[in-house]
Parts: sequence; structure tokens; C-alpha cells
Amino acid sequence: MITKVIAVEKILEQTLLYDFYGELLTEHQQKIYEDVVFNDISCSEVAENQGISRQGVHDLIKRCEHILDDYETKLHLVERFVSLKEKVEAIRMAADDPEEVRKISDELLKEL
Repeated sequence: MITKVIAVEKILEQTLLYDFYGELLTEHQQKIYEDVVFNDISCSEVAENQGISRQGVHDLIKRCEHILDDYETKLHLVERFVSLKEKVEAIRMAADDPEEVRKISDELLKEL
């Protein structure tokens, strides 16, 4: 069960990183990354379709993951998005407590 949770979290993380920074990859990188990560096509199948080696596909996926992680390390867009989303959810949960809403709202405004 823990392994499945970790796998789901990894997929969610990859999806968010790609949503925010995927356009900064080349078209070739985007195509291969999407096929392997999102379309669940094996590295061997992608390699055959693209006319490259399976190892080349594997290396490209790892390189893309590194590139996306580097963008997040420098820009923190995903981190900010997740933080804002959590605070908006907290406001929804505290809708009956005006003081709590004000406190969370102030935190949101500081982040912006």
C-alpha cells in the first residue's frame, strides 16, 4: 500500500512539474516524455517508434525529469501553487470562522 501511495505521489509530482514547465522542453523531449510518463508506453515501444535506442529513451526521460526539477528549484512555481491551493482549501473549511478566514487571507496576501 505504501508503495502505491509513493508511486501516485511521484506521478502527481511529475504531472505538476510538466504542467508548469513542460513547454520549456523541446518538442522531441515533450513527445517522448508524454508517451512514456503519461501514455504508459514502454521505452522499447517509444524507441522503436522514434528510431532510437531504448537506452536513449530512458536517458531522455531522466534528463527531462532533471530539467523539470531544476526549473522548480529555481522558480518554485509548483511549490507556490500547492501552498496557495492548500490555503484556499483552508479558507473553505473555515468559512464559518471569520477570524480564521482573515488570518489565512493575510497569509495568502503576504505570499503574493
